[in-house]
Amino acid sequence: MVEAPAYPKLAGLRCAVLGAGGFLGGALAAALCDRGAVVRGYGRLANPDARDERIAWSNAEFSDASSLASVLDGQQAVFHCIGSSLPATSNGDPAGALLDDVYGTLKLLDLCVASGVTKVVFASSGGTVYGVPPRVPTPESAPTNPISAYGINKLVVEKYLALYRRLHGLDYRVLRIANPYGPGQSPLRPQGVVASMVRAALTGAAVEIWGTGEVTRDFLYVDDVVDALLRSAEYDGPERIFNVGSGVGRTVNDLLAAVQDAFGGAPFAVVRKPARIADVPVSVLDATLARRALGWEPKTGLREGILQTAAWMRGALTDFQVPLS
Repeated sequence: MVEAPAYPKLAGLRCAVLGAGGFLGGALAAALCDRGAVVRGYGRLANPDARDERIAWSNAEFSDASSLASVLDGQQAVFHCIGSSLPATSNGDPAGALLDDVYGTLKLLDLCVASGVTKVVFASSGGTVYGVPPRVPTPESAPTNPISAYGINKLVVEKYLALYRRLHGLDYRVLRIANPYGPGQSPLRPQGVVASMVRAALTGAAVEIWGTGEVTRDFLYVDDVVDALLRSAEYDGPERIFNVGSGVGRTVNDLLAAVQDAFGGAPFAVVRKPARIADVPVSVLDATLARRALGWEPKTGLREGILQTAAWMRGALTDFQVPLS
């Protein structure tokens, strides 16, 4: 893990991490424990035997208001990293995505107010809230015109956070995160192109690429994302919304070449599929504000991040039921 600051305000912080059984939430919960926070984890825990014993776990659905209320009782801060929909599939059921992600978050915010939670840190999406951006790299001041129900819902939650601050004094920070990758990310889920390519390099499986492969993304190593989340929890300044990205755009074809290079240049099979209408053509974030206000900057280069991901996945391949060929 990249060495990070001491985060003095996190020691003893009573906090809940929603989505702590997932990729980003799991990494965040562990990092909070490392810094002396008292952590309650909430969400789906696929493998209870692998849980972090430092975390008090509640294995429950986001819609379970009773369980969620019990977890929030006595907490000072909430990290909202839970979500039910995906950008590529949310347009197929906008009403369901709205119910799960927006209505569920409104109930969460009501429970936060009732429980005396003082701050909510929300993991939003820098790759979807802007839609097709008029400017690249894209700053926080850019227009927000999502082209997926997923992006719309993330933006709506941001607006409700602002409303609850105005109505109830509930403090919040929003991180519009680029495309995170790294250890802990399953290669079998629809999101996570780095993980799927690393799996292919390790197993000989084919890589699926949607469209021409010229879709451009801002890839960010998970430790750098966690660092931004921790810094935003400590931050008490006037800014509310931060882009969190590397500022470097790479096409999917570029990424494929980078993974091949990290594995010694050996090619692997590629399966081309039709482009998806919900995929923004270019998403690269301007993180100048996070650098200035949070003192944050990404520290892990793409090659190093790919190798770290590969080292983790070599030990986890049996969990994904993909034997080495």
